[in-house]
Amino acid sequence: MPEHIQVVTTVEHRDEAERIGRALVEERLAACVQISGPIASTYRWRGKIETAEEWQCAAKSRRDLFERIEQTIRRLHSYETPEIIATPISAGSEAYLKWLEGELVSMS
Repeated sequence: MPEHIQVVTTVEHRDEAERIGRALVEERLAACVQISGPIASTYRWRGKIETAEEWQCAAKSRRDLFERIEQTIRRLHSYETPEIIATPISAGSEAYLKWLEGELVSMS
């Protein structure tokens, strides 16, 4: 069974989140991208504590597609060092995971 993942990134503007989400789904790198926001983020950047209002993208995909997902996000992302993290989907409904798999590019 393939290893499914959820890849998360945050962006400054909703339209950027939508652009990234659409590209991942169009390229069949993600079956679904959920966009949430605005969210409040607090982080350290270049020695200072910063706060920002951001939008979060959560893409459902497969582990073997992570590198291509990362490349797509980097190409479309405005941040110098964007958050791009993946976590495994340890369980899910059989029907949902079957649908997810059917929406992604074929396994290599």
